[in-house]
Amino acid sequence: MRSIAEINDKIRSGQVTVWTAEELKAQVATIGIQAAAARVDVVVTGTFEPMEASGAFLNLGQTDPPIKIRRCWLDGVPAYAGFGAVDLYLGASHPVEFADGEAPEEGRDRGGGHVIESLIAGHSVQLRAIGHVTDCYPRGSFETSISRDTINQFYLYNPRNLYQNFIVGVNGGDRLLNTYLGPLQPNLGNAVYVSGGALSPLLNDPELRLLGIGSRIWLAGSQGYIAWEGTQHFPLQKRLPNQTPIGPAATLALVGDAKQMQAQWVRGCYFKGYGPSLMLGVGVPLPVVDEAVVARCAVKDEEIVAPIVDFSIPRRVRPTFGLVNYAQLKSGRIEIDGKLVRTAPLTSLALSRQVSEALKLEIQQGRFLLSEAVAPLPSDRTFIPQDRWGQIGMESEP
Repeated sequence: MRSIAEINDKIRSGQVTVWTAEELKAQVATIGIQAAAARVDVVVTGTFEPMEASGAFLNLGQTDPPIKIRRCWLDGVPAYAGFGAVDLYLGASHPVEFADGEAPEEGRDRGGGHVIESLIAGHSVQLRAIGHVTDCYPRGSFETSISRDTINQFYLYNPRNLYQNFIVGVNGGDRLLNTYLGPLQPNLGNAVYVSGGALSPLLNDPELRLLGIGSRIWLAGSQGYIAWEGTQHFPLQKRLPNQTPIGPAATLALVGDAKQMQAQWVRGCYFKGYGPSLMLGVGVPLPVVDEAVVARCAVKDEEIVAPIVDFSIPRRVRPTFGLVNYAQLKSGRIEIDGKLVRTAPLTSLALSRQVSEALKLEIQQGRFLLSEAVAPLPSDRTFIPQDRWGQIGMESEP
């Protein structure tokens, strides 16, 4: 029907038609797939959810005399310094840590995500570095405060974002569990789900026909890109006839200039009893190059399912209570073994809609163009667990 180049021409001329995923689904219900495909050029999707497999690269610039950083802390959070002399990588989920390995009571609920948020907001953070003294790097230590304006490169490189579907967490045991989904109440006291269902970007393009390495996305208020497949990318997950996966499947690695990001879309957070993380807003535009795009984007919450997983069993593969669809999850109650269980999303559905609206506006105003992928994302990745290798090793020991 139309190419990405043709869509970009319409964006530049101000003639583009952009619908959010929700608007597209409503239009399809009224006028059908064929008519909707003839009218719309771009469907925008968005999410705002915890993405702990995220982090930031920073280049500090050299000191005088020069230093080769061996260990470093930003507001008490360790940053990895195992490559360039003054290059750092700050992981979003690393907690505050001091010399004795323990954080004081005040500040225990902070981590790398909070430091990233502070830097993006333009605040200063304290830097303490210990150097590896050599002839060309004679300085042994360095302390200062830095901000996004006093360092060189500052960009997010997130190894795993935008899970294509996920799980629903419950607790069939008799004590409270603090998890990466938040608190799970005992005796099936609550159920927590993560994906936005029919709002979620990768569930509107389940086979990743439209996305690949180099595709431009909206990352925390700025333009970013799909850099690679994400870690734990598992496109071979079992799927329904509509090609949506029944559990965690594809993931993406994302990159973007943190100096251009907006702090409202990047928020450090903390899960009691688990640790720090990062809430992140990501928007993904889907070019309507044919009717099949609209057919995929028309998927409804009741047509997407996720497994209900019992966290009370401390194993890699936990038992499940079957599958549930997202219409049921979003209703606020699901039934498990005859019991009504309250549900709540970890994803902010309201802010996910705001992400979509923000991206829609940028495209309409001609400030965001679509990009062709330079290579497809792999469709054949398997998921390799480590426990079998450990078992092999133990069996071979005397």
